Amino acid sequence: MARRHLIIGGGTAGMNAIRTIREEEAERSEIMLVSAEKPYSRMVLPYYLDRSISESHVFTATAAVLAEWGAKTHLGRRATNLDTKASVCTLDDGTRLEYDDCLIATGSSAVKAPVPGAELPGVHSFWTLDQCRALIADVKPGGHVVMVGAGFISFTILNSILSLGAKLTIVEIAPRILPRMIDDTGASLVEDWLTRHGVTIRTDARLNKIEDAKGKKRLKFAKGGDLTCDAVIMATGIRTNLEWLKGSGIRVNQGVVVDDHLRSNVANVYAAGDVAEGPDRLSKSGVVHAIEPTAQEHGRVVGANMAGRGVGYAGSLVMNIVEVCHLDVASFGAWDDGKAEATVGVKRDRHAYRKLLWTDDRLSGAIILGPSSDIWTTNDVGMLKGLVQSQVPLARFKAYLKTNPFDIKPAFIAVKTAGRLLPETVLGRPAKAPGETPVAV
Repeated sequence: MARRHLIIGGGTAGMNAIRTIREEEAERSEIMLVSAEKPYSRMVLPYYLDRSISESHVFTATAAVLAEWGAKTHLGRRATNLDTKASVCTLDDGTRLEYDDCLIATGSSAVKAPVPGAELPGVHSFWTLDQCRALIADVKPGGHVVMVGAGFISFTILNSILSLGAKLTIVEIAPRILPRMIDDTGASLVEDWLTRHGVTIRTDARLNKIEDAKGKKRLKFAKGGDLTCDAVIMATGIRTNLEWLKGSGIRVNQGVVVDDHLRSNVANVYAAGDVAEGPDRLSKSGVVHAIEPTAQEHGRVVGANMAGRGVGYAGSLVMNIVEVCHLDVASFGAWDDGKAEATVGVKRDRHAYRKLLWTDDRLSGAIILGPSSDIWTTNDVGMLKGLVQSQVPLARFKAYLKTNPFDIKPAFIAVKTAGRLLPETVLGRPAKAPGETPVAV
């Protein structure tokens, strides 16, 4: 009898797991996919929002691709119960699916700030395709959009709002923008850059209430004047979709607690992506990294293990990279470690900044920002990520970087960082060309 793999979730982690099972298995297995939505890429929603792409380009695995993979699909359905003793999953329509192993990859959902008026029409979240469709209808050229929250989610759609010809105001409860991505110095540079590009920013702004105001929305704050706008976007956080696991016996902390094979405390149940509390590459402690690269790696590792490979996972690297109004902003690793030795370089006239965090002679974290038009910014983003990810000892080049934080390339090359990273693949084997198998990201 063919082995039965159950994939719960049609996002990046789930799609990469299915793809990898088919690549790695010795004998053809049965794959069942449960997904509340047709598989699509959340990362391209900003491009759909500003009409850069059509809706058809949002979807990652078409019916034809899923058929090629031989996946039995239950689309538009949600898992409501997991009986881990009987290895049975029950769906919201009563369907019972028996499995030999199971992947939980149900992702996360947007969370609105708990203020009166947050559920009014015209107050949006931006996390799903349906939410994107609703926002498209409300953002008009010449209109005024207020984004509540100045974190990574807001900044991924900032360019799209501006390109649609809308006026944009960002309000943030913290004293600075991007509080979970960059430090005070970096935030001040980004804020100045955005202000020069016509974006209004209010920090230390506690929202008390949203109310209707003659066809518009009025936002009232604990201090400072009211804001009246045409649409509100709540970008105030996400939560993992794990409520349905109550009573399953699966150990859940911030996410499903998994080992270095991404296996839960139940031997035949794995977790991946936003719902998985897996190993951090640097600290080795359990963390939830709700970012696209982690979901892709998780899916590949789980797929290989479901196929019988026995692949260990080195851990995910926390990173955030965003471009706003042609300014690149990125951070890697333990960028906010207040105890680490730090090297800082600032060129305010160019809105350029480097911050290097050290553990002995290794980079444990970094912040970088600068204009996208400067090729050294683009190059340094990749090289700094490589130095943090590889944990290569920099030896005498530590002193060089402490004096020359804007000149990353000599150190990157001299310590042979690329040579350390090139042989490393998630599955411990040479990468396969995309043309050999359907690609889902």
